[in-house]
Amino acid sequence: MRSARTKREIERKYEATGETRLPDLTRAKGVATARPRGVTALDAVYYDTADLRLAADSLTLRRRTGGADAGWHLKFPVATGVRDEIRAPLSDTLPRSLAGLLRSRVRTTPVHPVVRLRSRRDVHHLHAADGTLLAEVSVDTVHAERLAGCPGRTAEWTEIEVELADDADPAVLDAVEKRLTKAGIVPSSAPSKLARALAETGTPAPAPPPPDDLRTAGTAVLAYVRRQADALVRLDPAVRRDLPDAVHRMRVACRRLRSTLRTYGKVLDRTVTDPLGAELRWLAGELGAARDLEVLDERLLTALDALPRDLVAGPARRRLKTWATTHGAGSRRRALDVLDSPRHLALLTRVDALLTDPPLLPAAHRDAREVLRKAVLRDHRRLAHRVEHALALAPGPERDHALHDARKAAKRARYAAEAAAPVLGKPARRLVRRMKRLQDCLGDHQDSVVARAALADLAEQAATAGEPAFTWGVLYGREEAAAADRERELPDLWSRSFAPRFRAARGH
Repeated sequence: MRSARTKREIERKYEATGETRLPDLTRAKGVATARPRGVTALDAVYYDTADLRLAADSLTLRRRTGGADAGWHLKFPVATGVRDEIRAPLSDTLPRSLAGLLRSRVRTTPVHPVVRLRSRRDVHHLHAADGTLLAEVSVDTVHAERLAGCPGRTAEWTEIEVELADDADPAVLDAVEKRLTKAGIVPSSAPSKLARALAETGTPAPAPPPPDDLRTAGTAVLAYVRRQADALVRLDPAVRRDLPDAVHRMRVACRRLRSTLRTYGKVLDRTVTDPLGAELRWLAGELGAARDLEVLDERLLTALDALPRDLVAGPARRRLKTWATTHGAGSRRRALDVLDSPRHLALLTRVDALLTDPPLLPAAHRDAREVLRKAVLRDHRRLAHRVEHALALAPGPERDHALHDARKAAKRARYAAEAAAPVLGKPARRLVRRMKRLQDCLGDHQDSVVARAALADLAEQAATAGEPAFTWGVLYGREEAAAADRERELPDLWSRSFAPRFRAARGH
C-alpha cells in the first residue's frame, strides 16, 4: 500500500440538464464565497469482471486521465454518500497495491474495461468567510460508452456533484442541498456514475439478493452462513489496509462460521463441513498472531503506566517495548502473505461452493424454529457442563484451562443464538447478551493467564540482563488478583445466564 493514498470522499449527487444553472450558493449557511475554478476534461475507463461482481458490491475501479488526480482509483463504500477512494499513480496496468485489495472478490478472474466515461466538469469552490475551503461543486456533462457486455451502446446526462472538503463540517452539505432543492434540483436516483452508465447502456449491476426465507432450518442457517462469508470477503481488503479492528473482526467471522457449521451439524452435513471448519480454524490462527500480541502489549503497557513511580524499577518500559517488538516481528507481513496464499483463495472458493450447493440433511427441511431451538439449548447445556466443571476445581492451572474451555463454549452458545435470533426472536437476543457478558468475564480471566506467562518471561529476561525484576513481580501479583476477582464474579454471572424458554414451533 506504499504507492497508494487513501482519501475519504463524502459527496452528494443531483439530477441536472444542460439547461440547469447553479443557484446562488453563498446564501447557504456558512458559505461566504463561491469561486469558479474553470472547466476540466476527464476521461475514465472503469474495470470489472465479466459478471460485474465489483459493481454488485458497490465498488468502483477506474483509470482516469485529466484533472488534478489522474491515476488509478479504487472506491470502497463506507456509508450512504461516503466512500474511501484509494489512489495509485497512473500506469498502463493495474497497480499491485490495488489488485491485492480486489483479490477476495475477483480471486483469479481478470478485470477488464467495461465502461468509458468522458466528462466535461465545471468546478466551483465554496469557501467560508476566513477562506477555508468547504466543498467543491461541479456540474458534470457525461458521455458514457459501454465497452463490454453491450459494447458500443452510449448514454449522456448531466449531474451535479457536491463533495465535502477535507475536515469540513458535513452540515455544509445540508445547507447546500437546501439551496439546490429550493431551485428545483433534486437528488440523483443513481448511487454513482458507473451505476447509471451500466443501467443506461445495457446490463446493470446485479441486483441485491431478495430477503432470506427463514421458514426452514436450512434457509435460516444458510442466511447466517452467508453473512459470515460476506464478512470474510469484505474484511480482506480492510486487513490489507490495516484498518482499525479489521483483523479482529475477520477472525470473529471465521469463528462464527466455523462454530455455526458445528452447532448446526444436523442441518449441514459435517462430513462435508468439518474440513472447511479446519481451514477456517487455520485462517483465524494465522491472523491471530498479530492481534493477540497487540492486545497483550496494550494490557501490559496500561498496567505498567498505572503503577506508582516508586514501583517501577529499572528500564521497564524499554524492556516491554523490546519484548513486544521481538515477538511481533513480521506478524503483519505474515498476515498479508496468508491472504495472498492459494490456500486462502481456495478457502473462499469452498465457502462459495457450500452456499451454492449446500450439503443439506433431512432436518434442513423442517420448521426452523424447532430445529434451531434444540440446537441452541444443546449448546447451552454443553456450556453449563463446562462452567460447572470449572467451578468445582480448586484455583490453579487446571481450573484456568477449564475456564478457557468454558469461554470457548460461551462463544459457541452466543454464535448459535445469534444465528437463531431472526427466527427465535427476543429470547435468543437476550441469550446473546448474557453470553456476551459471560464471555467477557471469562475472556478477561484468560487474558490475565496469558499476561502472567508474559510477565514471567519478562522477569526472566530482565534478570538475565542484570535488570531489576521487581516491577514484573508486582504486575504478576496484580494479574493474579484480577483473575481471582473474575473467578469470584463468575458464579453470580452464571446464575443469571440460565437457558432461555423458547416458544415451540406450531404443531409441536
